Amino acid sequence: MPNFDDMKLAIEAMSGGKNTVLLDDQGMPSVMVAFPKFKISDVITGGSENIPPAFSIGGVEKDVIYVSKFQNVVMNDRAYSLPLKDPKTSVNFDQSVTYCRNKGTGWGLLPYSLWSAIALWCRKNGTMPRGNNNYGQDQAYSFEKGIPTSYDNQKVARCATGSGPNTWSHNWMPDGIFDLNGNVWEWCAGMRLVDGEIQIIPYANSMILTTSMSASSTEWKAIASDGTLVAPGTEGTLKWDAVSGKMQLTNGTITPTDQGQWLSYTTATLSSGLSAAPELAKALLFYPDEPNGDYGGDYHGFNTSGERLPICGGGWVPGGNAGVFYVNLNNPRSNANGNIGFRSALLSYARIWNFTKSQTVRENKGVCFRAYC
Repeated sequence: MPNFDDMKLAIEAMSGGKNTVLLDDQGMPSVMVAFPKFKISDVITGGSENIPPAFSIGGVEKDVIYVSKFQNVVMNDRAYSLPLKDPKTSVNFDQSVTYCRNKGTGWGLLPYSLWSAIALWCRKNGTMPRGNNNYGQDQAYSFEKGIPTSYDNQKVARCATGSGPNTWSHNWMPDGIFDLNGNVWEWCAGMRLVDGEIQIIPYANSMILTTSMSASSTEWKAIASDGTLVAPGTEGTLKWDAVSGKMQLTNGTITPTDQGQWLSYTTATLSSGLSAAPELAKALLFYPDEPNGDYGGDYHGFNTSGERLPICGGGWVPGGNAGVFYVNLNNPRSNANGNIGFRSALLSYARIWNFTKSQTVRENKGVCFRAYC
């Protein structure tokens, strides 16, 4: 069995402990970024002192969640976060979930609630990430380029994971989470539309190994006008609709339409039945926390017919529309093509790697090396 202690020590030293190397049930490494909890008021003006939904898992508040630093590759049916790789694509939603959960207890597909928390953090901190959103380069900063790994009609398509400049990370630092803007779309877990009704698996419970995210799962909940969770199909739940060329958050009745919509996020409106959007809707990017504010030109896409699951961030084509607030709910869970990938997350240091007496356990800043706390 390879020993990755030196790799772990080096990465933690270079990042000041903000990055680490975590092993799965096979003892194989992923480079992960520690993303600590914060209060909603830290990222939303006028927000509460509650934590974002991403840090509530199984009713337990988590101090930190570990996010794949890089879009994932797949080896031996398991997802890995590794630098300078061609990210895994042509994978559907259920396959993405399986590749992440195969790694062992605590591992899961990045929750949509966590994607939302990262996006809000980036905006508040002035580090909206750039990336490969225009054939190998950033549209607005064309001198920023990644290392090509695939081509689209003789133009650069995908780039190697983490090969762009620091501005392609969530904090504009080398210790950040890379490629959230462009490169490939990313499946996210625990959110969907069903005939336009917004449904979630509270709040990051999709990270729990036994949580079912099947189309018929009873784990799915709709959201009432005041932000409380109710059974899907309850009267007055939150929905998305397209009205007068704008995305509208509504609690009224809509007519499901099998047509893709691509609408600006910042200009979203509220229906007459809503005097305000609940905080949960703002925390999960269902409605902008600052209407008409600067969200990097990002769009929301959706189809209000049937079940639609989110892919986020954009691929190598969308240009200025791509970014951390670019959310696409046009796709069924079965969709798979060369511009859709994913990344895993770890909710805690669950004990997921058995070790023998000859394999020592060392600790650095509270992080166990060969077995997890």
